[in-house]
Amino acid sequence: MLDHIFLTVSDLTRSIVLYEAVLPTLGISVRHDYDGKDGPIGHPDLKGFGSNGRIFFWLKQGMPHPDAIHVGFIAHNQAEVDAAYDVAITYGAKPNEVAGGKPGARLHYDPRYYAANVLDPDGYSLEFVYKDWQH
Repeated sequence: MLDHIFLTVSDLTRSIVLYEAVLPTLGISVRHDYDGKDGPIGHPDLKGFGSNGRIFFWLKQGMPHPDAIHVGFIAHNQAEVDAAYDVAITYGAKPNEVAGGKPGARLHYDPRYYAANVLDPDGYSLEFVYKDWQH
């Protein structure tokens, strides 16, 4: 199980706008700013997102490496997948057609695997996914 992930983005402000809009559709509504000067020398400033008492998705300013990571966010139903996709597109994400793009069943995994795939403004692959057998 993962505790947290840092995503390096080229434009922190732009990314915060996108993620502040999208993540609440998935129940991730807590925002936290970490000032790097409070950590060891050289620690970056971080912008965090989370829920249920945990901050687990962090953004930091820097040189993105979008080919190095894919992030799958849990949706609690198909409607959340649809909403997250729509909001992401509205806030500057692009459909990730290679991975399936628009919301729908991903039959190559399982008929009950419902997801939508986008690329954030830095090109990171994001998936909003509902697997009914995990709920």
